[in-house]
Amino acid sequence: MPDADLNVPSTPHELEAESFYAGAYSRIVRLMVVVAAVATVGILARWGSRVGLGFALGCGIAGVNFMWIKRSVNAFADRIVKADTDKPAGGSATSFALRFGLLGAVGYVIFMSSIVSLSGLLAGLFLPVAAILLEAMYETYVALRRGL
Repeated sequence: MPDADLNVPSTPHELEAESFYAGAYSRIVRLMVVVAAVATVGILARWGSRVGLGFALGCGIAGVNFMWIKRSVNAFADRIVKADTDKPAGGSATSFALRFGLLGAVGYVIFMSSIVSLSGLLAGLFLPVAAILLEAMYETYVALRRGL
C-alpha cells in the first residue's frame, strides 16, 4: 500500500504511461525544430525574405526562451523540494526579467530598423504554442489508441 501513497507506478500499464509522458519535452523540442523549418520555408516562398527572416528570428528567440523557462522551472522545483535556504532566490527573477528585456530589445531594434518584418517575428514567437498543440494532439491520439 505505500506505493499508492507515493504515486509510484506499479503496473506495467502505468509504467508504460509514465515512460511515454516523460518523453513529452524532447518530443516538443523536436516538433519545434520541424515546425520552424517547414514554416520558414513556406513563409520565405509566400511572403519573401523579410518576413521569413523575421519568422526565423522569432522562432530562434522562442526556442531559447522555451529552454530558459524549462531551466527556470526545474531550478524553482529543485529549490522547493530541497528547501535549501543557502541559495539566494534572486537569480531566477533576474533571468526572468532579462529574458523579457531581451525580447523587448530585439523587437524594438526590428521595429526601428525594418531589416526584418516585425509581423514575422511575432508569428515566430508562437512556435512553442504550435509544438505544444501538436504534442497534445499526439498524446490524445496515443491515449485513445493505447488506453494510456
